[in-house]
Amino acid sequence: MTSNLRWHGSHISHDHRCQLLRQRPLTIWFTGLSGAGKSTLAFELERRLVASGRAAYVLDGDNIRHGLCADLGFSAEARAENIRRVAEVAKLFNDAGMLSICSLISPFLSDRALARRVVGNDRYFEVYVSTPLSECERRDVKGLYAKARAGELKNFTGVSMPYETPVTPSCSVDTSVMSVGEGVDHILSCLMECILI
Repeated sequence: MTSNLRWHGSHISHDHRCQLLRQRPLTIWFTGLSGAGKSTLAFELERRLVASGRAAYVLDGDNIRHGLCADLGFSAEARAENIRRVAEVAKLFNDAGMLSICSLISPFLSDRALARRVVGNDRYFEVYVSTPLSECERRDVKGLYAKARAGELKNFTGVSMPYETPVTPSCSVDTSVMSVGEGVDHILSCLMECILI
């Protein structure tokens, strides 16, 4: 980093932003295999939070790769940088008093630990979408598992790249046994005490 840069502090206090929005900021980080239901849950959670008067925004892994991370591939290093960038954006949203909902496979414990460090331990809420690989592959929403099994897709989580299960997630949802509504109800029951002011 160059010495020509200087941090400019805001004239608005963080407490004032929280009071204005009537919420404590938080980053809700969805992790799980492709096809587990992360994005579906994240967008429904956003809808429900906004409907209840909360300021929330989804940073979806696929959407982010259309712009902010369009220059990144899917190697372990590129995935780590993808997660770092998303965590930095989530942190900015949190600083503004908003709820950030991040939906990324984020397969490695070390990368999720990085996201937690960037955002801050007290603002990081991890949702493990624990839908089994067999169910994700059965759904194969994007046809990616078939391509990975055929060798057409390299570094695919669950096939040619491992997924490291969260050790102590804040909340777990298995969409093979819970509906979207039930899953979001469960997440909200775990979440609300963290954001109420």
